[in-house]
Amino acid sequence: MSTVKNISSALISVFDKDGLEPIVRKLHENSVTIYSTGGTESFIKDLGIPVVAVEDVTSYPSILGGRVKTLHPKVFGGILNRQDNESDVQQMKEFDIPQIDLVIVDLYPFEKTVASGAPEADIIEKIDIGGISLIRAAAKNFKDTVIVASVDEYSLFLDMITKNNCGTTIEERRLLATKAFHVSSNYDTAIFNYFNTDDTYYKESIANGQVLRYGENPHQKGFFFGEFDKMFSKLHGKELSYNNLLDVDAAVNLMQEFKNDDPTFAILKHNNACGLATRNNVKEAYLDALAGDPTSAFGGVLISNAKIDKAAASEINQLFCEVVIAPAYDNDALEVLQEKKNRIILIQNEVELPTKQVRTCLNGLLVQDKDNITDNKEHLNTVTVTSPTEQEVEDLLFASKICKHTKSNTIVFAKNKQLFASGTGQTSRVDALRQAVEKANSFNFDLNGAVMASDAFFPFPDCVELAKQAGITAVIQPGGSIKDELSINYCNENNVAMVFTGTRHFKH
Repeated sequence: MSTVKNISSALISVFDKDGLEPIVRKLHENSVTIYSTGGTESFIKDLGIPVVAVEDVTSYPSILGGRVKTLHPKVFGGILNRQDNESDVQQMKEFDIPQIDLVIVDLYPFEKTVASGAPEADIIEKIDIGGISLIRAAAKNFKDTVIVASVDEYSLFLDMITKNNCGTTIEERRLLATKAFHVSSNYDTAIFNYFNTDDTYYKESIANGQVLRYGENPHQKGFFFGEFDKMFSKLHGKELSYNNLLDVDAAVNLMQEFKNDDPTFAILKHNNACGLATRNNVKEAYLDALAGDPTSAFGGVLISNAKIDKAAASEINQLFCEVVIAPAYDNDALEVLQEKKNRIILIQNEVELPTKQVRTCLNGLLVQDKDNITDNKEHLNTVTVTSPTEQEVEDLLFASKICKHTKSNTIVFAKNKQLFASGTGQTSRVDALRQAVEKANSFNFDLNGAVMASDAFFPFPDCVELAKQAGITAVIQPGGSIKDELSINYCNENNVAMVFTGTRHFKH
Protein backbone atom coordinates (compact mmCIF):
# COMPACT_ATOMS: atom_id res chain seq x y z
CA MET A 1 0.00 0.00 0.00
CA SER A 2 1.31 3.45 -0.93
CA THR A 3 2.51 5.81 1.79
CA VAL A 4 0.06 8.59 2.56
CA LYS A 5 1.51 12.11 2.47
CA ASN A 6 -0.29 14.60 4.68
CA ILE A 7 -1.31 18.07 3.58
CA SER A 8 -0.18 20.84 5.94
CA SER A 9 -0.63 23.88 3.69
CA ALA A 10 -2.80 24.85 0.74
CA LEU A 11 -3.10 27.63 -1.82
CA ILE A 12 -6.69 28.18 -2.94
CA SER A 13 -7.56 30.69 -5.67
CA VAL A 14 -10.63 29.91 -7.76
CA PHE A 15 -13.05 31.69 -10.07
CA ASP A 16 -15.93 29.23 -9.45
CA LYS A 17 -16.54 28.67 -5.73
CA ASP A 18 -19.43 26.20 -6.03
CA GLY A 19 -18.68 23.13 -3.95
CA LEU A 20 -15.57 24.65 -2.37
CA GLU A 21 -16.92 25.10 1.16
CA PRO A 22 -16.80 21.41 2.29
CA ILE A 23 -13.18 21.15 1.16
CA VAL A 24 -12.16 24.31 3.00
CA ARG A 25 -13.88 23.11 6.16
CA LYS A 26 -12.23 19.69 5.93
CA LEU A 27 -8.80 21.32 5.51
CA HIS A 28 -9.46 23.58 8.48
CA GLU A 29 -10.54 20.59 10.62
CA ASN A 30 -7.11 19.09 9.91
CA SER A 31 -5.22 22.30 10.83
CA VAL A 32 -4.11 23.02 7.26
CA THR A 33 -2.69 26.52 6.71
CA ILE A 34 -4.63 28.14 3.86
CA TYR A 35 -3.24 30.82 1.55
CA SER A 36 -5.52 32.69 -0.82
CA THR A 37 -6.17 35.76 -2.95
CA GLY A 38 -8.93 38.25 -3.72
CA GLY A 39 -12.45 36.91 -3.88
CA THR A 40 -11.48 33.44 -2.68
CA GLU A 41 -9.77 34.95 0.35
CA SER A 42 -12.96 36.86 1.20
CA PHE A 43 -15.05 33.71 0.66
CA ILE A 44 -12.93 31.74 3.14
CA LYS A 45 -12.98 34.56 5.70
CA ASP A 46 -16.78 34.69 5.44
CA LEU A 47 -16.83 31.02 6.45
CA GLY A 48 -15.10 32.04 9.67
CA ILE A 49 -11.93 30.16 8.71
CA PRO A 50 -8.48 31.76 9.04
CA VAL A 51 -6.67 32.48 5.80
CA VAL A 52 -3.30 34.03 4.93
CA ALA A 53 -3.29 36.54 2.08
CA VAL A 54 -0.77 35.71 -0.64
CA GLU A 55 0.21 39.40 -0.54
CA ASP A 56 1.45 38.89 3.01
CA VAL A 57 3.72 36.08 1.79
CA THR A 58 5.11 37.85 -1.26
CA SER A 59 5.10 41.38 0.20
CA TYR A 60 3.70 42.41 -3.15
CA PRO A 61 0.15 43.56 -3.90
CA SER A 62 -2.09 42.33 -6.68
CA ILE A 63 -1.27 44.61 -9.62
CA LEU A 64 -2.39 45.46 -13.14
CA GLY A 65 -6.06 45.07 -12.36
CA GLY A 66 -5.55 41.57 -10.97
CA ARG A 67 -3.51 40.31 -13.91
CA VAL A 68 -0.57 39.62 -11.56
CA LYS A 69 -1.37 38.10 -8.17
CA THR A 70 0.43 34.79 -7.64
CA LEU A 71 3.31 35.05 -10.12
CA HIS A 72 6.10 35.24 -7.54
CA PRO A 73 9.07 33.02 -6.49
CA LYS A 74 7.69 32.63 -2.97
CA VAL A 75 4.54 31.08 -4.39
CA PHE A 76 6.07 28.95 -7.12
CA GLY A 77 9.03 27.98 -4.96
CA GLY A 78 6.59 26.68 -2.37
CA ILE A 79 4.87 24.56 -5.03
CA LEU A 80 7.86 23.35 -7.08
CA ASN A 81 10.39 22.51 -4.39
CA ARG A 82 11.51 18.89 -4.20
CA GLN A 83 11.17 17.91 -0.58
CA ASP A 84 13.81 15.17 -0.84
CA ASN A 85 16.34 17.47 -2.54
CA GLU A 86 18.81 18.98 -0.03
CA SER A 87 19.57 22.02 -2.19
CA ASP A 88 15.85 22.80 -2.55
CA VAL A 89 15.36 22.41 1.21
CA GLN A 90 18.20 24.81 1.96
CA GLN A 91 16.94 27.44 -0.51
CA MET A 92 13.44 27.24 0.96
CA LYS A 93 14.98 28.17 4.32
CA GLU A 94 17.32 30.78 2.85
CA PHE A 95 14.56 32.71 1.08
CA ASP A 96 11.88 32.06 3.70
CA ILE A 97 9.58 30.31 1.24
CA PRO A 98 6.52 28.62 2.76
CA GLN A 99 5.80 25.02 1.78
CA ILE A 100 2.63 24.54 -0.31
CA ASP A 101 1.37 20.95 -0.36
CA LEU A 102 -1.95 21.54 -2.12
CA VAL A 103 -3.06 23.86 -4.91
CA ILE A 104 -6.74 24.33 -5.69
CA VAL A 105 -7.16 26.61 -8.65
CA ASP A 106 -9.39 26.92 -11.71
CA LEU A 107 -9.24 28.98 -14.87
CA TYR A 108 -11.13 31.98 -16.15
CA PRO A 109 -14.09 30.80 -18.30
CA PHE A 110 -12.53 31.46 -21.69
CA GLU A 111 -14.76 29.12 -23.73
CA LYS A 112 -17.96 30.36 -22.11
CA THR A 113 -16.94 33.95 -22.79
CA VAL A 114 -16.29 33.17 -26.46
CA ALA A 115 -19.61 31.32 -26.74
CA SER A 116 -21.45 34.27 -25.21
CA GLY A 117 -20.48 36.50 -28.15
CA ALA A 118 -18.56 38.89 -25.90
CA PRO A 119 -16.29 41.51 -27.51
CA GLU A 120 -12.68 40.50 -28.07
CA ALA A 121 -11.39 42.71 -25.26
CA ASP A 122 -13.46 40.71 -22.76
CA ILE A 123 -12.35 37.44 -24.33
CA ILE A 124 -8.68 38.38 -24.03
CA GLU A 125 -9.13 39.19 -20.35
CA LYS A 126 -10.37 35.64 -19.84
CA ILE A 127 -7.04 34.16 -20.92
CA ASP A 128 -5.73 32.94 -17.59
CA ILE A 129 -2.02 33.39 -16.82
CA GLY A 130 -1.52 32.83 -13.11
CA GLY A 131 -3.98 29.95 -12.89
CA ILE A 132 -2.51 28.00 -15.79
CA SER A 133 0.98 28.48 -14.37
CA LEU A 134 -0.07 27.24 -10.93
CA ILE A 135 -1.72 24.18 -12.46
CA ARG A 136 1.34 23.23 -14.49
CA ALA A 137 3.70 23.80 -11.59
CA ALA A 138 1.73 21.72 -9.11
CA ALA A 139 1.04 18.96 -11.64
CA LYS A 140 4.73 18.80 -12.57
CA ASN A 141 5.63 18.35 -8.91
CA PHE A 142 2.90 15.76 -8.20
CA LYS A 143 5.47 13.73 -6.25
CA ASP A 144 5.13 16.26 -3.43
CA THR A 145 2.21 18.52 -4.38
CA VAL A 146 -1.51 17.89 -4.85
CA ILE A 147 -3.30 19.74 -7.67
CA VAL A 148 -7.05 20.16 -7.95
CA ALA A 149 -7.57 22.02 -11.22
CA SER A 150 -11.32 21.92 -11.74
CA VAL A 151 -14.58 22.00 -9.82
CA ASP A 152 -15.22 18.62 -11.50
CA GLU A 153 -12.57 17.07 -9.21
CA TYR A 154 -13.85 18.54 -5.93
CA SER A 155 -15.90 15.48 -5.01
CA LEU A 156 -13.06 13.08 -5.84
CA PHE A 157 -10.56 15.11 -3.84
CA LEU A 158 -12.89 15.50 -0.85
CA ASP A 159 -13.32 11.72 -0.76
CA MET A 160 -9.53 11.28 -0.81
CA ILE A 161 -8.79 13.58 2.10
CA THR A 162 -11.77 12.34 4.10
CA LYS A 163 -10.58 8.75 3.74
CA ASN A 164 -6.94 9.54 4.57
CA ASN A 165 -7.26 12.29 7.21
CA CYS A 166 -6.13 14.99 4.82
CA GLY A 167 -3.50 12.87 3.15
CA THR A 168 -2.98 11.53 -0.38
CA THR A 169 -1.08 8.69 -1.98
CA ILE A 170 1.34 9.09 -4.88
CA GLU A 171 -1.16 7.30 -7.14
CA GLU A 172 -3.87 9.78 -6.19
CA ARG A 173 -1.57 12.74 -6.78
CA ARG A 174 -0.57 11.36 -10.16
CA LEU A 175 -4.23 10.87 -11.10
CA LEU A 176 -5.06 14.47 -10.16
CA ALA A 177 -2.00 15.68 -12.06
CA THR A 178 -3.19 13.81 -15.16
CA LYS A 179 -6.57 15.48 -14.89
CA ALA A 180 -4.85 18.84 -14.39
CA PHE A 181 -2.75 18.45 -17.53
CA HIS A 182 -5.97 17.70 -19.40
CA VAL A 183 -7.45 20.95 -18.06
CA SER A 184 -4.41 22.95 -19.15
CA SER A 185 -4.11 21.35 -22.60
CA ASN A 186 -7.84 21.68 -23.24
CA TYR A 187 -7.71 25.35 -22.24
CA ASP A 188 -4.74 26.09 -24.50
CA THR A 189 -6.43 24.28 -27.39
CA ALA A 190 -9.53 26.47 -27.01
CA ILE A 191 -7.41 29.62 -27.02
CA PHE A 192 -5.41 28.46 -30.03
CA ASN A 193 -8.52 27.62 -32.02
CA TYR A 194 -10.00 31.04 -31.22
CA PHE A 195 -6.96 32.74 -32.76
CA ASN A 196 -6.05 30.26 -35.48
CA THR A 197 -6.91 30.98 -39.13
CA ASP A 198 -4.50 28.48 -40.70
CA ASP A 199 -6.26 25.29 -41.82
CA THR A 200 -2.95 23.41 -41.96
CA TYR A 201 -3.07 23.27 -38.14
CA TYR A 202 -5.53 20.92 -36.47
CA LYS A 203 -6.07 20.78 -32.74
CA GLU A 204 -9.00 19.23 -30.88
CA SER A 205 -9.55 18.47 -27.22
CA ILE A 206 -12.63 16.56 -26.06
CA ALA A 207 -13.14 15.34 -22.51
CA ASN A 208 -15.26 12.68 -20.87
CA GLY A 209 -15.39 10.04 -23.60
CA GLN A 210 -18.40 7.75 -23.29
CA VAL A 211 -17.40 4.10 -22.93
CA LEU A 212 -19.39 1.97 -25.37
CA ARG A 213 -20.21 -1.71 -24.94
CA TYR A 214 -17.65 -2.40 -27.66
CA GLY A 215 -16.52 -1.03 -31.01
CA GLU A 216 -17.53 -2.12 -34.48
CA ASN A 217 -17.08 -5.73 -33.33
CA PRO A 218 -17.17 -7.30 -29.85
CA HIS A 219 -13.38 -7.74 -29.67
CA GLN A 220 -12.79 -3.98 -30.19
CA LYS A 221 -12.95 -1.33 -27.48
CA GLY A 222 -15.20 1.60 -28.35
CA PHE A 223 -15.62 5.18 -27.09
CA PHE A 224 -17.64 8.20 -28.14
CA PHE A 225 -16.18 11.67 -27.63
CA GLY A 226 -18.80 14.36 -28.03
CA GLU A 227 -21.86 16.02 -26.53
CA PHE A 228 -24.54 13.50 -27.39
CA ASP A 229 -26.94 14.82 -24.73
CA LYS A 230 -26.72 18.29 -26.23
CA MET A 231 -27.73 17.03 -29.66
CA PHE A 232 -30.37 14.49 -28.60
CA SER A 233 -32.87 13.93 -25.83
CA LYS A 234 -32.99 10.17 -25.28
CA LEU A 235 -36.52 9.20 -24.29
CA HIS A 236 -36.35 5.41 -24.24
CA GLY A 237 -34.33 2.31 -24.97
CA LYS A 238 -30.98 0.68 -24.43
CA GLU A 239 -27.58 2.34 -24.68
CA LEU A 240 -26.43 3.21 -28.18
CA SER A 241 -23.65 1.10 -29.65
CA TYR A 242 -20.71 2.14 -31.82
CA ASN A 243 -22.56 1.02 -34.95
CA ASN A 244 -25.79 2.71 -33.80
CA LEU A 245 -23.90 5.99 -33.50
CA LEU A 246 -22.45 5.68 -37.00
CA ASP A 247 -25.92 5.05 -38.42
CA VAL A 248 -27.41 7.93 -36.39
CA ASP A 249 -24.70 10.22 -37.76
CA ALA A 250 -25.47 9.13 -41.33
CA ALA A 251 -29.21 9.59 -40.72
CA VAL A 252 -28.82 13.09 -39.29
CA ASN A 253 -26.58 14.24 -42.13
CA LEU A 254 -28.93 12.80 -44.75
CA MET A 255 -32.04 14.35 -43.21
CA GLN A 256 -30.32 17.76 -43.09
CA GLU A 257 -30.85 17.81 -46.87
CA PHE A 258 -34.63 17.53 -46.34
CA LYS A 259 -34.88 19.70 -43.23
CA ASN A 260 -37.23 22.26 -44.76
CA ASP A 261 -39.14 19.91 -47.08
CA ASP A 262 -42.59 18.36 -46.70
CA PRO A 263 -42.78 15.38 -44.30
CA THR A 264 -39.86 13.13 -45.18
CA PHE A 265 -38.92 9.78 -43.70
CA ALA A 266 -35.72 7.80 -44.17
CA ILE A 267 -34.62 4.31 -43.18
CA LEU A 268 -30.89 3.63 -43.04
CA LYS A 269 -28.85 0.47 -42.79
CA HIS A 270 -25.06 0.40 -42.57
CA ASN A 271 -24.89 4.19 -43.14
CA ASN A 272 -26.85 4.06 -46.43
CA ALA A 273 -30.50 4.89 -47.07
CA CYS A 274 -32.49 1.79 -47.99
CA GLY A 275 -35.75 3.75 -48.05
CA LEU A 276 -36.73 7.41 -48.28
CA ALA A 277 -39.87 9.27 -49.30
CA THR A 278 -41.42 12.73 -49.10
CA ARG A 279 -45.20 12.81 -48.70
CA ASN A 280 -48.10 14.87 -47.31
CA ASN A 281 -47.84 13.28 -43.86
CA VAL A 282 -45.37 11.25 -41.82
CA LYS A 283 -47.33 7.99 -42.00
CA GLU A 284 -47.37 8.01 -45.82
CA ALA A 285 -43.71 9.04 -45.91
CA TYR A 286 -42.78 6.14 -43.63
CA LEU A 287 -44.81 3.53 -45.55
CA ASP A 288 -43.32 4.58 -48.88
CA ALA A 289 -39.83 4.69 -47.40
CA LEU A 290 -40.35 1.17 -46.04
CA ALA A 291 -41.53 -0.01 -49.45
CA GLY A 292 -38.14 0.96 -50.88
CA ASP A 293 -36.51 -2.07 -49.24
CA PRO A 294 -38.54 -3.74 -46.47
CA THR A 295 -35.93 -6.48 -46.17
CA SER A 296 -33.02 -4.16 -45.38
CA ALA A 297 -35.22 -2.02 -43.10
CA PHE A 298 -35.15 -4.78 -40.48
CA GLY A 299 -32.91 -3.57 -37.63
CA GLY A 300 -32.38 -0.17 -39.25
CA VAL A 301 -32.26 3.42 -38.03
CA LEU A 302 -35.35 5.52 -38.78
CA ILE A 303 -35.46 9.31 -39.01
CA SER A 304 -38.19 11.85 -39.73
CA ASN A 305 -37.98 15.58 -40.42
CA ALA A 306 -41.43 16.10 -38.84
CA LYS A 307 -43.24 15.23 -35.62
CA ILE A 308 -44.25 11.57 -35.43
CA ASP A 309 -47.93 11.07 -34.66
CA LYS A 310 -49.78 7.95 -33.46
CA ALA A 311 -50.77 6.87 -36.98
CA ALA A 312 -47.12 6.78 -38.07
CA ALA A 313 -45.99 5.25 -34.77
CA SER A 314 -48.46 2.39 -35.12
CA GLU A 315 -46.96 1.50 -38.50
CA ILE A 316 -43.38 1.87 -37.26
CA ASN A 317 -44.15 -0.36 -34.29
CA GLN A 318 -44.67 -3.32 -36.62
CA LEU A 319 -41.02 -3.15 -37.70
CA PHE A 320 -38.02 -4.24 -35.64
CA CYS A 321 -35.77 -1.18 -35.69
CA GLU A 322 -32.87 -0.09 -33.51
CA VAL A 323 -33.37 3.69 -33.39
CA VAL A 324 -36.12 6.21 -34.16
CA ILE A 325 -35.21 9.90 -34.51
CA ALA A 326 -37.57 12.86 -34.91
CA PRO A 327 -37.78 16.53 -33.88
CA ALA A 328 -40.84 15.69 -31.72
CA TYR A 329 -43.44 13.02 -30.91
CA ASP A 330 -47.09 13.15 -29.92
CA ASN A 331 -47.60 11.64 -26.47
CA ASP A 332 -49.78 8.81 -27.78
CA ALA A 333 -47.15 8.07 -30.44
CA LEU A 334 -44.51 7.70 -27.72
CA GLU A 335 -46.71 5.27 -25.83
CA VAL A 336 -46.84 3.07 -28.92
CA LEU A 337 -43.12 3.27 -29.72
CA GLN A 338 -42.12 2.54 -26.12
CA GLU A 339 -43.84 -0.83 -26.25
CA LYS A 340 -40.53 -2.27 -27.46
CA LYS A 341 -38.21 -2.20 -24.43
CA ASN A 342 -34.91 -1.85 -26.28
CA ARG A 343 -36.00 0.50 -29.06
CA ILE A 344 -33.97 3.71 -28.81
CA ILE A 345 -36.15 6.83 -29.19
CA LEU A 346 -34.40 10.15 -29.73
CA ILE A 347 -35.54 13.74 -30.08
CA GLN A 348 -33.10 15.63 -32.29
CA ASN A 349 -32.39 19.06 -30.88
CA GLU A 350 -31.37 22.10 -32.91
CA VAL A 351 -27.59 22.30 -32.59
CA GLU A 352 -24.85 23.46 -34.91
CA LEU A 353 -23.10 20.53 -36.56
CA PRO A 354 -19.32 20.47 -37.13
CA THR A 355 -18.09 22.00 -40.37
CA LYS A 356 -15.11 19.64 -40.61
CA GLN A 357 -14.90 15.87 -41.06
CA VAL A 358 -12.07 13.96 -39.39
CA ARG A 359 -10.99 10.34 -39.78
CA THR A 360 -7.87 8.37 -39.01
CA CYS A 361 -5.59 7.56 -41.92
CA LEU A 362 -2.26 5.69 -41.88
CA ASN A 363 -0.29 7.22 -38.98
CA GLY A 364 -2.27 10.45 -38.95
CA LEU A 365 -5.60 12.10 -39.69
CA LEU A 366 -7.52 13.25 -42.74
CA VAL A 367 -9.44 16.50 -42.21
CA GLN A 368 -11.74 18.07 -44.76
CA ASP A 369 -14.60 20.55 -45.06
CA LYS A 370 -17.99 18.89 -45.04
CA ASP A 371 -19.67 18.54 -48.43
CA ASN A 372 -22.02 21.45 -47.83
CA ILE A 373 -23.30 21.83 -51.40
CA THR A 374 -26.85 20.65 -52.00
CA ASP A 375 -27.70 20.51 -55.69
CA ASN A 376 -30.58 22.84 -56.57
CA LYS A 377 -32.30 24.13 -59.72
CA GLU A 378 -29.77 26.92 -60.16
CA HIS A 379 -26.98 24.35 -60.43
CA LEU A 380 -28.60 22.37 -63.23
CA ASN A 381 -27.25 22.62 -66.74
CA THR A 382 -29.32 20.72 -69.30
CA VAL A 383 -26.85 19.22 -71.79
CA THR A 384 -29.31 17.25 -73.93
CA VAL A 385 -31.88 18.24 -76.55
CA THR A 386 -34.59 16.81 -74.31
CA SER A 387 -35.16 18.85 -71.15
CA PRO A 388 -36.45 17.25 -67.94
CA THR A 389 -40.05 17.96 -67.02
CA GLU A 390 -40.86 19.90 -63.84
CA GLN A 391 -41.65 16.62 -62.04
CA GLU A 392 -38.43 15.07 -63.27
CA VAL A 393 -36.43 18.06 -62.01
CA GLU A 394 -37.95 17.60 -58.53
CA ASP A 395 -37.14 13.90 -58.62
CA LEU A 396 -33.62 14.51 -59.93
CA LEU A 397 -32.86 16.86 -57.04
CA PHE A 398 -34.48 14.42 -54.61
CA ALA A 399 -32.30 11.59 -55.94
CA SER A 400 -29.21 13.77 -55.87
CA LYS A 401 -29.65 14.48 -52.15
CA ILE A 402 -29.76 10.74 -51.43
CA CYS A 403 -26.87 10.00 -53.76
CA LYS A 404 -24.68 12.53 -51.95
CA HIS A 405 -25.03 10.52 -48.72
CA THR A 406 -24.60 7.03 -50.23
CA LYS A 407 -21.30 5.15 -50.43
CA SER A 408 -19.45 5.47 -53.75
CA ASN A 409 -19.71 4.20 -56.38
CA THR A 410 -23.42 4.76 -56.23
CA ILE A 411 -26.47 5.00 -58.44
CA VAL A 412 -29.87 6.13 -57.11
CA PHE A 413 -33.27 5.64 -58.76
CA ALA A 414 -36.24 7.76 -57.67
CA LYS A 415 -39.76 8.54 -58.80
CA ASN A 416 -42.40 10.84 -57.32
CA LYS A 417 -40.05 11.69 -54.43
CA GLN A 418 -39.58 8.09 -53.42
CA LEU A 419 -36.35 6.11 -53.37
CA PHE A 420 -36.89 3.14 -55.68
CA ALA A 421 -33.45 1.58 -55.32
CA SER A 422 -29.76 2.32 -55.07
CA GLY A 423 -26.55 0.56 -55.92
CA THR A 424 -24.03 1.31 -53.18
CA GLY A 425 -20.32 0.96 -52.58
CA GLN A 426 -19.51 -0.84 -55.83
CA THR A 427 -16.12 -0.91 -57.50
CA SER A 428 -17.64 0.15 -60.81
CA ARG A 429 -20.54 2.44 -61.62
CA VAL A 430 -21.98 -0.14 -64.02
CA ASP A 431 -22.11 -2.66 -61.18
CA ALA A 432 -23.84 -0.08 -58.99
CA LEU A 433 -26.42 0.54 -61.73
CA ARG A 434 -27.07 -3.16 -62.26
CA GLN A 435 -27.48 -3.63 -58.51
CA ALA A 436 -30.03 -0.79 -58.39
CA VAL A 437 -31.99 -2.24 -61.32
CA GLU A 438 -32.06 -5.66 -59.70
CA LYS A 439 -33.24 -4.25 -56.36
CA ALA A 440 -35.95 -2.13 -57.95
CA ASN A 441 -37.25 -5.12 -59.88
CA SER A 442 -37.15 -7.35 -56.80
CA PHE A 443 -39.51 -4.98 -54.99
CA ASN A 444 -41.78 -4.58 -58.03
CA PHE A 445 -41.00 -0.94 -58.78
CA ASP A 446 -41.83 0.26 -62.28
CA LEU A 447 -38.75 2.19 -63.41
CA ASN A 448 -40.51 3.61 -66.47
CA GLY A 449 -40.43 7.39 -65.96
CA ALA A 450 -38.05 7.17 -63.02
CA VAL A 451 -34.88 9.28 -62.78
CA MET A 452 -31.28 8.36 -62.04
CA ALA A 453 -28.60 10.13 -59.99
CA SER A 454 -24.89 9.35 -60.08
CA ASP A 455 -22.32 10.61 -57.57
CA ALA A 456 -19.70 11.07 -60.31
CA PHE A 457 -19.44 11.35 -64.09
CA PHE A 458 -19.87 8.56 -66.66
CA PRO A 459 -16.62 7.80 -68.52
CA PHE A 460 -18.57 5.72 -71.04
CA PRO A 461 -22.18 5.62 -72.28
CA ASP A 462 -22.80 2.12 -70.87
CA CYS A 463 -24.55 3.45 -67.74
CA VAL A 464 -27.05 5.65 -69.58
CA GLU A 465 -27.66 2.83 -72.05
CA LEU A 466 -28.52 0.37 -69.24
CA ALA A 467 -30.60 3.04 -67.50
CA LYS A 468 -32.63 3.71 -70.64
CA GLN A 469 -33.27 -0.01 -71.08
CA ALA A 470 -34.58 -0.11 -67.50
CA GLY A 471 -37.02 2.77 -68.16
CA ILE A 472 -35.10 5.80 -66.84
CA THR A 473 -36.09 9.07 -68.59
CA ALA A 474 -33.85 11.65 -66.88
CA VAL A 475 -30.35 11.62 -65.41
CA ILE A 476 -28.44 13.91 -63.03
CA GLN A 477 -24.66 13.73 -62.79
CA PRO A 478 -21.77 16.14 -62.19
CA GLY A 479 -20.25 15.89 -65.68
CA GLY A 480 -16.57 16.46 -66.26
CA SER A 481 -15.44 13.37 -68.16
CA ILE A 482 -13.39 13.86 -71.32
CA LYS A 483 -15.92 11.51 -72.89
CA ASP A 484 -19.08 13.29 -71.70
CA GLU A 485 -20.21 13.64 -75.31
CA LEU A 486 -20.58 9.87 -75.66
CA SER A 487 -23.23 9.79 -72.93
CA ILE A 488 -24.85 13.00 -74.15
CA ASN A 489 -25.10 11.66 -77.70
CA TYR A 490 -26.72 8.44 -76.51
CA CYS A 491 -29.28 10.41 -74.50
CA ASN A 492 -30.06 12.65 -77.48
CA GLU A 493 -30.55 9.63 -79.73
CA ASN A 494 -32.87 7.96 -77.19
CA ASN A 495 -34.92 10.89 -75.85
CA VAL A 496 -33.38 10.86 -72.36
CA ALA A 497 -32.90 14.17 -70.51
CA MET A 498 -29.55 14.73 -68.83
CA VAL A 499 -28.45 17.55 -66.53
CA PHE A 500 -24.98 18.34 -65.20
CA THR A 501 -24.46 19.88 -61.76
CA GLY A 502 -20.74 20.57 -61.91
CA THR A 503 -20.32 19.11 -58.40
CA ARG A 504 -19.08 15.62 -57.59
CA HIS A 505 -20.36 13.98 -54.40
CA PHE A 506 -18.00 11.10 -53.67
CA LYS A 507 -18.47 9.45 -50.28
CA HIS A 508 -15.76 6.94 -49.45
